[in-house]
Parts: sequence; structure tokens; C-alpha cells
Amino acid sequence: MTTSLKTTPLNEWHKNAGANMADFGGFDMPLWYDTGVKNEHLAVLKSAGIFDTSHMACINVNGDDAFELINYCFTRDIATLKQGRCVYGAFLNGQGHCIDDAIVYKFSDTFFMICVNAGMGTAIALHLDANKKSLDVTIEDLSEKIAKMDIQGINSARILSELIQNPDTVFNKMPYFSFKGNFNESVQDKFSLGESEVKLLDGTPVLLSRSGYTGEFGFELFLGLDAIVSLWKNILSAGEKFGITACGLGSRDSLRAGACLPLSHQDIGSWKFTNHPWDFALPYNKDKTSFTKDFLGADALSSKESDSFTYPFVSDSLRKVAPGENTHVTDKTGKPIGKVLTCATDMGITWHEGSIVSICSANLPDDLKIKGISCGFVMVSRKLEPGIKLTLKEGKRAITATIVNDIRPDRTARKKLDNFI
Repeated sequence: MTTSLKTTPLNEWHKNAGANMADFGGFDMPLWYDTGVKNEHLAVLKSAGIFDTSHMACINVNGDDAFELINYCFTRDIATLKQGRCVYGAFLNGQGHCIDDAIVYKFSDTFFMICVNAGMGTAIALHLDANKKSLDVTIEDLSEKIAKMDIQGINSARILSELIQNPDTVFNKMPYFSFKGNFNESVQDKFSLGESEVKLLDGTPVLLSRSGYTGEFGFELFLGLDAIVSLWKNILSAGEKFGITACGLGSRDSLRAGACLPLSHQDIGSWKFTNHPWDFALPYNKDKTSFTKDFLGADALSSKESDSFTYPFVSDSLRKVAPGENTHVTDKTGKPIGKVLTCATDMGITWHEGSIVSICSANLPDDLKIKGISCGFVMVSRKLEPGIKLTLKEGKRAITATIVNDIRPDRTARKKLDNFI
């Protein structure tokens, strides 16, 4: 029996643009365009790229006990989260396994929005509903009811400035992981907008979030389904002089891997959400001996028993291996110790004098050629230290990998917005 794929409002545009399409989370999504993954990846590092992310889903959580419910179900402690700020974390089950990672947006003490991955809106909404018990909370699944797109890269704000009302006010005091505006009139009474109002030139309301999954400066935009195609085209038009590029999921994966950020249900999933590079998503105390709050899955994570450890790696060239059952991680003796979760090529980095540098790094030699390095994550059965060499083997193909703490240096996501206006 054939199940038809869901589509985003931009599906026709993607096909007309010659995109290579594939099933992702039950949606027909672009992997890359004629420009190719390499050029789409580099566009984000050098200027700007846009991504169709309408396959992602949102959930509104409203009520006097909204904070209590989310703080119990979400790994991050949101007790100090301020209005107009958002935070990345995960939703776990009782075994401490990741159901999905997400970003939680705080509109007020009683109104929050959660953005989750493709096809996970209903699953997380049901998960919240199963744990709300007698709490005063209303949970609204917005799956396929809103549109979303991302613009990432150093010219993102300059391009958006030509398309929104009062850009100076909008971009004033907008730190990393903050947001302004809304896409739903029903939010008006939950969030005192004032200078936080964001509208396109035609008056269309938008929620503008200074976040994204590339590790680079940029924004996520949420708006009505009927407005996304026009905005997409207008951004491409306004960004033409900056060399903006439409980007598919291929460059999303390579940019995210280089930024040392996980792909949900690939780098995090049905195993304990611990012993990985994303400790910031857990509410550890200062010395990481315990958690600062109780949350669903905490008891399982507190157990000292663990048979898996996830680490970022970089190889010695741009050669890759394909994750899967036929690919193995071996130590220096040739003993299999784990598997490859993600292996992608960050086209904007290279080895130079024993360290990794990026095309965004300062003071690079004029003759340095940056061809890219494959990188990603491995899951192994024992604890390893940075600098340890491993071999990733896929059939007869073998590449050397080095365990590292981080991958692409000099990322721009956290830099002050003033640098990009």
C-alpha cells in the first residue's frame, strides 16, 4: 500500500526549481537544488541561505499550570526563562530516551510554544497530554497549520531589513535565542507586543526567532500558510545582490554536523540522553553531580550504568562513510567498538598546522585551500578522550577519524547582532 507524502506550501516551488526531492518525516522535501549541497553549504557560511522548514511542527501550551507541565516534561530548567526568550532541550520518556528535541518559546508565564521536528507535533502533544493529569493546561497541536522558513548566514538581517516594517526597532536588543512578534492573532492577549511586534511590509504578522540549526547567525520565521510562498520569493529577490541561495536538507545536515549539533532520531533517539556533547540540554548543577530539578527521565539518566557514549569526530579528508549496519567504528587494534550515527562533509573547514580552521576564521594564509572535511558523530561502547584516533569502516572503504570536543570553529550564531546590520 502506497502512502502519499505530505507537502509544504513551497512544494511546487521546489519542484519548479529542479530540487532533488525525497521523503523526510513523511514530507516531500528538497535534498538539494541544481546549485548542489557544496554551494548551498558555503552560501550560508559566506552570505545567506534559506530553508523550507514548514515540515516542522508547533504546539501551544496555555494555562495557569503551563510552566509546571513543560518544566517537568522538558530537560531544560525554564524557571529563569524570560518572556521573549527561547531555549533548546529535549522531551524524554521514563527510560531517559529522547522522544524528540525541541525549542520552547516563552510568551508569558502561562503561554508557551514548542517547536518540534517533522511529524512529531502530534506525538509530543499527546506526550504532554498524558502527563498533564489534573493540571490547568490547554494543549493545541498546530501541525500543518502554520508555515516556517529559516534564513541563515551573515547577511540574514540585512536581507530581512528590506522586507519587514521598522527593522531598526525589530533588530534592537535581539540576543541569541530570543524572539519577537507572533503569527497568530490569538497570541495577542498572551504576549504584550509593544516594540516586539514584527510585520512584513504588507502587514502580515510574523514570529521572528534569532535561532536556527546551522551554527551560524540567522533567523527562523513562523507565519500563516498562505503567506510563506510570497515571503520566500521576496527574500530570494531581496537577497539576490547578496548571493542568497535556496538550500535543501543535504546542506542542513552538513552545516549542523559541522556545528556539532545533533540530528534528531539519528544522533539522539531510543537510548539514554546522556554521555553526549549536548550536556547544555540537561539541567546539571555546576559540578555535574546532580540535576537542578526533577523531570521525566531524570531517574534513568542519574543511573551510573551506561553502555554507550556519543562523540563528535573529524576525519583527515572530505571522504565519507555511510551510517548504517554495514559501517563500523574500530579502535587502533581493529576491534569494533561502535557505530557511525552521522557522517557529512563540512565544506567550509580544513586542517591547518594541526588544527581545524574555517573559511570564517581570521588571518588565514592567502594560499590556503579549503576543500572540506567529513565529520559527524559516533556512538561507542567505552569512554574516549579527545585526540583518540578511530577507523570508520564501510565495506572496503576506511577513513581515519579523530575524536574532538568541537568541529567548525569561528561560528557566527552567538555573535552580537550589531556585527550583521
